[in-house]
Amino acid sequence: MSPDRLIYMANQIGKFFQSQGHDRAVPGIAEHIRKFWDPRMRKAIFAHLDNGGTGLDPNVRDALETLKKA
Repeated sequence: MSPDRLIYMANQIGKFFQSQGHDRAVPGIAEHIRKFWDPRMRKAIFAHLDNGGTGLDPNVRDALETLKKA
């Protein structure tokens, strides 16, 4: 799957949780990606994040950073 598609999908998840505010959105995004994304998808989005994370919404970036540490 292309990085552009993964960025789009991650940002869509972020938009769903956006109305909950940063403190609730970030764990929600992280949990969704952890539960529903294939390990290959997570590996690819983490690689994109490590290369600057261009195009990722701020809450999504924070969620991915949280997931990387887990």
